[in-house]
Amino acid sequence: MVQFYPILPFVYYVIFVGLHMALMLGIILEGLRERRTLKGSDGEPPVVSVIIPAHNESGRIAGLLKSLETQNYPNAEYIFIDDRSQDESAGIISTFIERNAHLSARLIALTENPGPNYKQYALTKGIEIANGDFFLFTDADCILPPQWIEGMVKRMGDENTGLVIAPVLKQPGGPGFFHLYQCFEHGIRYVYLAGSNGLGAAGGGFGNNLIVRRACLDAVGGYENIPPSPTEDAALISKIRSFSRYKVRAALGPDVHVITLGENSWKTLINQTLRWNNGGIFSPDLMTRFNYTFLMITIGMGVVTVPLIPFIPSIWPLPVGVLTSMTFNTIANLSLFRPSLPRAKFGYILTLFFTPAYFTMLTLMGFFGIKPKWKGKEV
Repeated sequence: MVQFYPILPFVYYVIFVGLHMALMLGIILEGLRERRTLKGSDGEPPVVSVIIPAHNESGRIAGLLKSLETQNYPNAEYIFIDDRSQDESAGIISTFIERNAHLSARLIALTENPGPNYKQYALTKGIEIANGDFFLFTDADCILPPQWIEGMVKRMGDENTGLVIAPVLKQPGGPGFFHLYQCFEHGIRYVYLAGSNGLGAAGGGFGNNLIVRRACLDAVGGYENIPPSPTEDAALISKIRSFSRYKVRAALGPDVHVITLGENSWKTLINQTLRWNNGGIFSPDLMTRFNYTFLMITIGMGVVTVPLIPFIPSIWPLPVGVLTSMTFNTIANLSLFRPSLPRAKFGYILTLFFTPAYFTMLTLMGFFGIKPKWKGKEV
């Protein structure tokens, strides 16, 4: 066995870099599918229910409400769910509804939420009263482009498409590497998501920019029957992929790029990304769990072997494989989302090295049983 050892790092390199080349191909395939779908999207616009949960979002909801007023879609209803807020969220939403009486908008006020996934419970309550043929989800801290609803509906033009995910990018919060990185990191995650979709292995998405067909949701037993998960959006996508005839697609165009407010500290960013990471590693869907865990472990292998290179020089293909793959991801990220990413001369070079180390840290935290918090509660 020892005599074959020197070839193992090269096998790792070929597999890992080959996987990322396949993901880049998946993005290209999604782009071609999107182009075909948009060319054939005509006809009477269906009714769309835009469902927006809010929990203590009074300081972050102004941008969302302003962007809702700019939407150009004629058949939309807006359903807000105030999830036990203790601030002025309900009052701000009520004022918005009164001021925009021409819109079809309602507010549900929850006085209790048994969980275990509090957002999932809130969304279920919104879906229960929705009238739309499609359910379109976003969050109270998001800013939407004017063509957002129209663009998401057009991408549902193929009757075999049951759900479409779309990019969520963070609003640059200031100078410095912290603000640059969280914007970059959001784009990198979507590169992985879109590439996986293109290869037929959909396993996740951003729940604050996602549209699902009512018939598709009914086919998998409704939103309330999605298995509890720290990432309810990924659980929904996995169930649709595994237990229905419908396809999951990924949108790429700038008309559906949603912007969300960034985090204010490394502590809150780590908590947010740990929740997403744990959702993939411990997903109830076996394919999602295997694919995501394999990816994170292989990234981690390239990172933890760096200090060993002086002692075992032959393992150099492991970290070089990770760096090569991160270069592919960075090129894809900047190509797709450059207008929404911060301008930086050398910052993106640093992200090539920092990103795999950061993902490795999150993976180790998950394996050691460290749980993130959502709205003050462990998930």
